[in-house]
Amino acid sequence: MDMKFVVGIGGVTNSGKTTLTNSLRKALPNCCVIHQDDFFKPQDQIAVGEDGFKQWDALEALDMEAMLGTVQAWLSSPQKFARAHGVKLQPDAPDTHILLLEGFLLYSYRPLLDVYSRSYFLTVPYEECKWRRSTRSYPVPDPPGLFDGHVWPMYQKYKREMEASGVEVVQLDGTQPRDALFLQVLGDIQNLLLNQDSSPRIAGPGQAAGHCVAVSPLGTSPRSV
Repeated sequence: MDMKFVVGIGGVTNSGKTTLTNSLRKALPNCCVIHQDDFFKPQDQIAVGEDGFKQWDALEALDMEAMLGTVQAWLSSPQKFARAHGVKLQPDAPDTHILLLEGFLLYSYRPLLDVYSRSYFLTVPYEECKWRRSTRSYPVPDPPGLFDGHVWPMYQKYKREMEASGVEVVQLDGTQPRDALFLQVLGDIQNLLLNQDSSPRIAGPGQAAGHCVAVSPLGTSPRSV
């Protein structure tokens, strides 16, 4: 029987989500990726809000129905999805399939919440986040004042809503060295895979060995879909 695992890599802008996701994709078997940023609506469909800025960091800026449909396509046939996206299936792990969802509002769209086997949330402090954002180039450049006037307030808003709704996520410190963060998450996911057929709680990273592109501590029970 195929074992399918959907892992969310969410968090604040410029927290290292994409870097972590790309590293995990290379290390995990039969692993596909869906980036939430690929589902932004056209610029002319992004409304201007009361803060005076186009609402790029609002859930309404994303075609979440299309993203959900893409996730459902993977769930219905991960092998077909992998082949269509150029992911070579590994013969030594033919029954294990992993989908990584990466984005800044993964846990704000309720229809997606039930599909996650594991949910991670990266955070970085305000000053660090603002500095990282200032060093990035975007297809649509940030207008002056966007970070303080829109990006950070919207992050705080959705984070509060996520916490109030009781979404269980594994909090990650995005200021950690990239390699340390990668090994921490890889170890946790490996434990999830090793325990796929049993109910014991997952051990922390480093306590288990095993190998494996389209607010709770490490140690909660895994769930496969």
